[in-house]
Amino acid sequence: MDLERLFYKVDNFCLIFEPSFNQQLLLSTQKKRIKNSRLSLSEIMTIIIYFHHSSYRNFKHYYQDHIQIYHLQDFPNLVSYNRFVELKSSALIPLIFYLNTRKGLCTGISFIDTMGIAICHNKRAKRNKVFENFAHWGKSSIDWYYGFKLHLVINEQGEILAFKITPGNVDDRKTVPYLTKYIWGRLFGDKGYISQDLFQEPYQRNIKLIIPFKKKMKNKLLELWEKLMLRKRSLIETVNDQLQNISQIVHSRHRSPINFLVNVIGGLIAYTWQDKKPKLQLEKEEINSLSPLVI
Repeated sequence: MDLERLFYKVDNFCLIFEPSFNQQLLLSTQKKRIKNSRLSLSEIMTIIIYFHHSSYRNFKHYYQDHIQIYHLQDFPNLVSYNRFVELKSSALIPLIFYLNTRKGLCTGISFIDTMGIAICHNKRAKRNKVFENFAHWGKSSIDWYYGFKLHLVINEQGEILAFKITPGNVDDRKTVPYLTKYIWGRLFGDKGYISQDLFQEPYQRNIKLIIPFKKKMKNKLLELWEKLMLRKRSLIETVNDQLQNISQIVHSRHRSPINFLVNVIGGLIAYTWQDKKPKLQLEKEEINSLSPLVI
């Protein structure tokens, strides 16, 4: 990820977004002194996103040991670390809107999965006050965790199509209608999405949910190539692994729910900037041979 190119794209987005967004903000009824920042919104967003591309695991070390030393010329109006932490919350909504501009295009082949985001060690869950009214216990394929779930939909090129963040106890199947609003074609998932109603409702919207069948279930509705594509569902698991280990969207040092969301959204944006994303090497003949979904 090139820092100058990233800032150029983010700054162009802010030039359009910021004026229209400020016009829609409601004026506070209380008289509060609003302290202006020396850093622009585009600079704040760039620093947040670039962290997820760096090799630093701690944002404080990244900001003090990297940005303030090696990029002082790029950001001449840098503020202290404590002040920047205060400014991070102001970038949440712009980051969400910017992520929506970075989404990929639906090609008719999509994959859906969830990833658990633990916000602390299980032994400290009862003592955690920051996420007391937000996080819940969830169950992954490995173990129980206390935190949230990231529900994700990608295409065969590894591009993000839709996402949603929920508490850890939310059923994966409940998020499918939201995640598939602007998706069509085949959607491949795991056994956690097995549901008769969940199959019928998306099918009416030109979406065929394809999941591995249990031993006692009939699988006559699946075509041969659909069964083969199910074996390639590990693509989205690879994406989840990169989000966790490269984009660093999972750590236990959050001190506020808003900064937690800023970290997750920033990591998702950083992933969209990767030059080489995990993808399926499908030949043109394979794509052309895919039978259309007829309702």
